Amino acid sequence: MPYQSSLNDHQFKVNHQRDRKAIENKRTGPIRLNHQKPEHGKKIALIGWNVSSIEAMEKLNRPFVIVSLPGFEDYAKQHNIPFVGWDFDTKLTYKQVYDRSKELYQTLKEFQCDHAIPAFEETVEWAGALNAYFRNDPKIFDHSILFRDKAMMKRRAHIGGLKVGVFEEVDNKEEVRRFFRRVNDMLLRSRDNNHDPIHVKALNKAGAAGHRMIRSEDDIDKKLSEDNFPCLIESHLDGVEISCEAFIFKGEVKFLNITEYVVFGYSMMVPPIPEIEKYRPLVRKEVEKLVDAFDIKYGIIHPEFFIADDEHLYFGEVAYRIPGGHIFELMQKSYNFNPFEAHILCCDPNTEEEELDKIFPDETSAKGYAGSFLVYPKKKYITDVNIPKELEEHPCFEKHTLFQPAVNKVQDLEGYGNHLGTIFFYGDDSEQVHQQLMNYVDHDFYV
Repeated sequence: MPYQSSLNDHQFKVNHQRDRKAIENKRTGPIRLNHQKPEHGKKIALIGWNVSSIEAMEKLNRPFVIVSLPGFEDYAKQHNIPFVGWDFDTKLTYKQVYDRSKELYQTLKEFQCDHAIPAFEETVEWAGALNAYFRNDPKIFDHSILFRDKAMMKRRAHIGGLKVGVFEEVDNKEEVRRFFRRVNDMLLRSRDNNHDPIHVKALNKAGAAGHRMIRSEDDIDKKLSEDNFPCLIESHLDGVEISCEAFIFKGEVKFLNITEYVVFGYSMMVPPIPEIEKYRPLVRKEVEKLVDAFDIKYGIIHPEFFIADDEHLYFGEVAYRIPGGHIFELMQKSYNFNPFEAHILCCDPNTEEEELDKIFPDETSAKGYAGSFLVYPKKKYITDVNIPKELEEHPCFEKHTLFQPAVNKVQDLEGYGNHLGTIFFYGDDSEQVHQQLMNYVDHDFYV
């Protein structure tokens, strides 16, 4: 061996042993937060306008202030709702959100607030920033970003032992192309032109906004523009997709709901069909692992999982807020309790255990199956509502909220966008409800 190589080898061993010794007594991995309790008697700031949450606050006799867009102020005054108007600028960076929220923190201090709860996806970082100021701990804000930045989220889940797909953050089309090739090379799919798809996702948007499925290299040029970057890209996950609504108090999952995505983007059912419900013990175990990995002590999380054919669960993403798709309403119908009240109780560290014991039912004993079907216009211009007679006469049909819009032109949507009404189903037979949630995907409810 040449002298220089021998010297380098020796130096490596010395340095390596020194490095190992240096970390022997150092705790590595995620830093755990000090989850301090808010002061008793202080008010809760609900960040975002949600009528059901406001009613829950009032029923629970919790002192509160609503922080929402200035357009809600007149309504709040008319109904004596404590209110602070605020413009949640979605174009701000996370650092700018943290800096700007100090002004809001000072205002809420004057209202005797000591704790913030987010109602929607875009208010999670604002609530995190406020709680960081309330507790004088900036890491609380950093913790909230774990639930907004999908790349950070997946890294945290991965290091916590959950199964995730292969993923990267990318800044341009060429990086997407390289990832597409690498994934298919690894899967031995490059030679026969039978490629596995990959998924492009916005780093911090809810639902399907910014989501593109890439099935070929041609798709990269056809479906992506500069507006898509930076973004997350990940390998495809096969399996049945579900969401969970886990109510957490003192780090313990007090109640776990499982929602089946019957037709993704359109319909969901609570609880899921028996073929999925049988995986509840496995799902609960993964949710508890997620709670520990993300160091969650209070509140509700809304994770999504894929149940693969090999009966393993793969983590998709997780949100720290009220779920969309009317899932809380479905839970209320199936389990006969108020999830909005449960959300407030779990978010408040000063809640008494007895209050929680009274509100939660047995998660394995639903009264029936509740489903929601979200209706989206399929045309640019609409003039009327078209509801099939057989739908309204079906025994599982409960109600609908479809309406004839005042403006005939349908605005451009990102992802699935906002639906224009919902059809609700309820029944004792999971198959009947399930079938109705599949039957009308191609029907034009607006003509």
